[in-house]
Amino acid sequence: MTILEQMGQKAKEAARALAVAGAKKDAALLKMADAIEAHEAEILAANEKDLQAARESGMRKSMLDRLALTSARIAGMAQGVREVAAQEDPIGQVVSGFVRPNGLQIQRVRVPLGVIGIIYEARPNVTADAAALCLKAGNAVILRGGKEAIHSNTAVAEAMRQAVEEAGLPADCIQLVQDTTRASSIEMMGLTDYLDVLIPRGGAGLIRSVVENSHVPVIQTGVGNCHVYVDASADIDMAANIVFNAKTSRPSVCNAMETLLVHQDIAGQALPAIKARLDAKQVELRGCERTRAILGDCVVPAEEEDWGREYLDYILAVKVVDSFEDALAHIAAYSSGHSEAIITNDYANARAFTERVDAAAVYVNASTRFTDGGEFGCGAEIGISTQKLHARGPMGVRELTSTKFIIMGNGQIR
Repeated sequence: MTILEQMGQKAKEAARALAVAGAKKDAALLKMADAIEAHEAEILAANEKDLQAARESGMRKSMLDRLALTSARIAGMAQGVREVAAQEDPIGQVVSGFVRPNGLQIQRVRVPLGVIGIIYEARPNVTADAAALCLKAGNAVILRGGKEAIHSNTAVAEAMRQAVEEAGLPADCIQLVQDTTRASSIEMMGLTDYLDVLIPRGGAGLIRSVVENSHVPVIQTGVGNCHVYVDASADIDMAANIVFNAKTSRPSVCNAMETLLVHQDIAGQALPAIKARLDAKQVELRGCERTRAILGDCVVPAEEEDWGREYLDYILAVKVVDSFEDALAHIAAYSSGHSEAIITNDYANARAFTERVDAAAVYVNASTRFTDGGEFGCGAEIGISTQKLHARGPMGVRELTSTKFIIMGNGQIR
């Protein structure tokens, strides 16, 4: 039996205990939050090892930001765990109930998924978020982070495992894979005897690999080729503010915008105003010929691959479109189904955009950066699901459950 199979076996056993843990789960979560804060020095020291290795390997600035932990971010991680503890427990909730003509009483109730595997990249806060959400929903979790954050992830996971055990639950409800080679992720994709679902969280390459190769059922999350379309009737100041926020507030996350579309009737006025805002963050623009005609040679000529790329950096693709219909067609061709926005004062276009754009989150006159469980009032989330089965959009505690039917009879036979 391999190490991962042993972990899977332990997770199965832990999941049985978690399924009936009730209030112990919240006690464990509160202890986890306290432990994260109590071990701040060890976590920061471990994170510095990861950051040093990342700098030496030439990791770009935006990705270093994803990797870095600070006292404030650690406090935020702990607070996130406490917020999960404060949420209503979904396990045992009755989704529906009815009585059949033969007298059978049938209820559909929420139950844990069981054992969840999560493969993710360079954000160590995911270790805390994912563990807390899975535990609240009664699931054991096997976490497999990237090599860039292995020291940080280990420090966070060990603090949480100790806290869970102190709360009277199995420490093995949270496990971290130490092998960060490709072999471990490939093996996880085949752990059908132990994993009930696999969730990839990271860049397009990671997610595509898991979706295409996993034998374990996959919930697809995260790739964010997000568009902002500036309609002909848009308020230019509003457009500039929204684009600046959507692109630059944190470019390394999946809800950051990657492509700007501007209606030809407003492009001559809107593009210079938007560029002036983006220049404050030295955003590189990759534009179509009409964009370059307006803004000049400072715009890099866009290539076909730029329209479908998730940059996760201070780079923005820009295209002038002929019409509202052309904007919709471009989004339909290149969207990853994450978050799309229109800036407009035309009610009919706003309504048509929300009806016709196929994405997990569709915005009118607001930044795509709001696509987040906390911002939506749903609490912490394990990722943004861009698929249409089971869950779509921010995946919180409820989305980490399944249902089963409970049937009560008094001797009925068929």
